[in-house]
Amino acid sequence: MKKARAKKRSGLEQSQLTSYAMLSPWLILFIIFGLIPVLVAILLGFTNYDMLNFPKWAGFDNYIRLLLDDDVFQISLKNTLIFAVITGPIGYLLSFVVAWGINEFNRTARSILTLCFYAPSLGGNALFVWQYIFNGDSYGLLNSFLLDWGFIDSPIQWLTDTSYNFGICIIVMLWMSCGTGFLTFVAGLQSLNRELAEAGAIDGIKNRWQELFYVTLPQMKPQLLFGAVQTISSSFGCGSICAALTGNPSTDYSTHTIVLHLDDYAFVRFELGYASAIAVVLFAMMLVYWLFVNKILARWSQD
Repeated sequence: MKKARAKKRSGLEQSQLTSYAMLSPWLILFIIFGLIPVLVAILLGFTNYDMLNFPKWAGFDNYIRLLLDDDVFQISLKNTLIFAVITGPIGYLLSFVVAWGINEFNRTARSILTLCFYAPSLGGNALFVWQYIFNGDSYGLLNSFLLDWGFIDSPIQWLTDTSYNFGICIIVMLWMSCGTGFLTFVAGLQSLNRELAEAGAIDGIKNRWQELFYVTLPQMKPQLLFGAVQTISSSFGCGSICAALTGNPSTDYSTHTIVLHLDDYAFVRFELGYASAIAVVLFAMMLVYWLFVNKILARWSQD
């Protein structure tokens, strides 16, 4: 009996070692390119560092300056929170609804539609379409249409006027929201157990909405959580879209975000200590937001 137990324990240990060996390449890359940069950024946030001289300890000076004295950061903080609150939940729901609708088509149509909806998120090259639509001269598509139909007398500077450029950035972000999370939803819907839907119909489910809430969503908890993480990252990491559309800096910093503020101090001014403090604050905001979303999903999964 003891020999059998020892043999079984040895087999389990061997299996665990094999599992750790399979995970080690990803774990090594995560430590090198994920964990270590975060720890270094936290340390540099307490220093004055310009890439030329050795970092000098500054304590909480960077954070005091950031939170109390940096007026542009206050603007970027407000803009980032608005972008995250609007584009995050709406983009998340939009990605799932589109994936749910696409799932009803046959395989060929589903593949084509998935590519069409995913394509805008592949890169910023598609932004030239929006730049052409909202071009500030009379040749811009929207201005040309409004002038021809007599709605306006002179071209509107859509991308530089603070009354319009913020809303335009939100529209473009939502247009590009069907990214990795969207593909995850499509894959999750394809892996559903159809027998549960049949059992639900027998138990009294009468329409597709009831099937969605009582059968589909409970099976997609991992995909929903992963999609939430991707949405949080993209909504808080907005910056390149705003810079491409409205310039960097934008008029009166109307579309300035924390990421653009970080890029300014890191790659233009080379104040890497201060830039690291900005990165830490952004990381903390994303972490708090993720914990909040995770708590909501966990509570929903227990109901």
